[in-house]
Amino acid sequence: MTLEACLPAELRDDTTTITKIAAGLSGAGVYRVDASGQTFVMKVAREGEPLAAWSRKLHIQRLAADAGVAPRVIHVEEDRRAVLSAFVADRSFPAYYWDPRTHDAAIALLGQTVRRIHDIPLPLDADALDPREFLATIWHGPLAGFAVPAFFSDAVRRVLEEDPTPSDLAPVLSHNDVNPTNLVYDGEHLVLLDWDTAGPNDPYYDLAAAALFLRMDEATCHELLSVYAGNSFAALPARFVYDRRVVGVLCGAAFMHLARQGGHGGATGAETLDSTLWLLDIYQQMRAGALSIATADGQWTFGLALVKAGMTDPQPPA
Repeated sequence: MTLEACLPAELRDDTTTITKIAAGLSGAGVYRVDASGQTFVMKVAREGEPLAAWSRKLHIQRLAADAGVAPRVIHVEEDRRAVLSAFVADRSFPAYYWDPRTHDAAIALLGQTVRRIHDIPLPLDADALDPREFLATIWHGPLAGFAVPAFFSDAVRRVLEEDPTPSDLAPVLSHNDVNPTNLVYDGEHLVLLDWDTAGPNDPYYDLAAAALFLRMDEATCHELLSVYAGNSFAALPARFVYDRRVVGVLCGAAFMHLARQGGHGGATGAETLDSTLWLLDIYQQMRAGALSIATADGQWTFGLALVKAGMTDPQPPA
């Protein structure tokens, strides 16, 4: 079956163009579709994706779209496991967040959006994703034998060996990958992309992920949590702090996996926690075009920075 055959009949003609824009760890392909004067996004599952698992993901994506926290689902082609969604023009949530004039409004929008995700009824058949199990799979599989800095190995072992901090909240439907590339802000609303890993998890996990990737200091974390919960906190919840560490180490390991796939040679022995760049430095280099996480070197550097962010206290606001 061709990609064009995944589209509804009214969008198949000589003027339709399909352009690949991404491919992630899952092996799925993401495409931009321009047809009939409109733009869409089509996601095609990896070869061999089981129908039952794909259907469960699609059900969650539809629930999120109905709740206004994901783009609208336009068309589904079951045989190819393809989903066509509305294209949402992105005006950059990070820019909205880091602008002092709109910083507080951005935090409020983010907290309210995560709350709306977690208010979606949790499907009984949703697949639970244990971040520690996922980390163990990467660590003992694709990263086995790969030379990484000592502080990186120590961080992974700590997450895998320590007991999770208990939570005072019940599990919710969690997006499980709230990083800036999955946040799309159209100037008024905020939606999230890539619902493949969504499933039952601790509510603080999504909030901790957002806090880590957006470099939130302690005061900003308090503000985000207060918007989400509707009340203030005397101290950051212990489970939030724990989840933040897990997010940093897990995402760092995922980028190390990508770096190894891309041909990176691994650690030289000179890498230390102090010599590793902060996420702020990484973002500045990315904006200046000096670093790209599409390259093995960029993925390696970003992976180290994520682990450092998870292991250390948040930096003061820039």
